[in-house]
Amino acid sequence: MLAGVRHGFFGSEGGVSTGIYASLNAGSGSKDDPESVRENRGRIARAFGVDALVGVHQVHSPQVVSVEAPFAGERPHADALVTTTPGLVLSILTADCTPVLLADVEAGVIGAAHAGWKGALGGVLEATVAAMRARGATAISAAIGPCIHQASYEVGPEFEAAFRAKDANYSRFFVAGGGDRRRFDLPGFCAARLSACGVARVEIIEADTYSDPERLFSNRRAFHRGEGDYGRNCSAIALG
Repeated sequence: MLAGVRHGFFGSEGGVSTGIYASLNAGSGSKDDPESVRENRGRIARAFGVDALVGVHQVHSPQVVSVEAPFAGERPHADALVTTTPGLVLSILTADCTPVLLADVEAGVIGAAHAGWKGALGGVLEATVAAMRARGATAISAAIGPCIHQASYEVGPEFEAAFRAKDANYSRFFVAGGGDRRRFDLPGFCAARLSACGVARVEIIEADTYSDPERLFSNRRAFHRGEGDYGRNCSAIALG
């Protein structure tokens, strides 16, 4: 869906980190060795032919920032970025949440969004699309990258209740789990939200972070294994 725009979904392979972070951990918020994280992020940046990635301090919000140049100081607290500036590599970190990369090639507008269940329910995807349209986008395509899929995402009944309180039709994204548990379709929910706000072309990459320990980091898998921390996958996109 993003043909013509440089982008990539980077998992756990190809870096320098060791142990539970092996090996391409891009998360500066992890407890990994900071030098290893810097090298890993540098490798991803160099894959785009630049020196550094542009990212935000993610907080599970609907906040979007427009970016014209790398941030000079502290990163803003937000969960999505948009730009019309060629050469800037927008990046999002995830470890089960949904990374969404968006582009209107003809208009020269791109976006990157971090959509966990809270951000997706709170409107981060709609806010990202609106910000792109404000910059001239009219025909947006979106790719939903590796995230936790329904078979791996078991939740309690109160979780589904929070969605039904917003819209009773959201029950369609839940199926039965064990006992009173439910299984939630996070990428399907994100795709539906994008379609509802006018994004006609949406693609879901069929890669489940939880069930792919060889290639992808997963917060939930790390918790179930008692590992204490986890690496972060990086998703990135650039114009030009």
